[in-house]
Amino acid sequence: MTVRDRQPRAAGRLLALWAVLTLAACAAPRPGQQFNDPYEARNRAVHEFNKSVDSAVFGGGAGKDEPSSIPKPLTNMASNFAANLGEPGSFLNHMLQGKPVPAAQNVLRFGVNTIAGVGGLFDAASALGLPPATTDFGATLHTWGAPEGAYLEAPILGPTTERDLAGTVVDIFIDPVNHALDWPDVGRVNAARLVGKAAQRLRFSATANSILYDSADSYAQARLLYLQNRHFELGIEEDQPDPFEDPNAN
Repeated sequence: MTVRDRQPRAAGRLLALWAVLTLAACAAPRPGQQFNDPYEARNRAVHEFNKSVDSAVFGGGAGKDEPSSIPKPLTNMASNFAANLGEPGSFLNHMLQGKPVPAAQNVLRFGVNTIAGVGGLFDAASALGLPPATTDFGATLHTWGAPEGAYLEAPILGPTTERDLAGTVVDIFIDPVNHALDWPDVGRVNAARLVGKAAQRLRFSATANSILYDSADSYAQARLLYLQNRHFELGIEEDQPDPFEDPNAN
């Protein structure tokens, strides 16, 4: 590896450290508030931007009910390939969380899907009884006791929290796949991840379109669903309203 290759990675490590340190400044929830969302006005502006991008890329809005022109098997393969690239990162985070069993599952899934799944294009591991066990550095920070912080909507990335956004930054720079490759290949791998995210959006287009374009308040709906799903993933018990329940029905 050349000095030029090392420089971006050194900068990335410093950025990852900065992201962790910013958690100390996470906004605390105000008493009596259902959601910790002190940046709601700014978040809503970003949400509208994200909706406009989604509509332009995925044909939302007026054309949201039209079927995708991309064959479903192709979107499945792209999604599987991106998910396989995420297995080493999940392994590292499971080890940081002190969970060796799912970490071993990540190793087995990566090996099976890389070999039997033709480089990860097919999820052969699930067919053999090895279901996905994904995690991330946001979950690692939760395990370490870091506060969730305020709800955020990030440009392009969408719904997140201060803790999860910091975790996303760290995940990029500690990912074993990125460190195993030279810098130009890292860019290609991350491009493949983006394609996989787009494929995931196409796979669940009906649900995404319902939230973004059929909701009376798509921002509030996306916020509620994200936090409920994230808390479920992290094992956080909460008393949240049913997002599909009519609040006026008494």
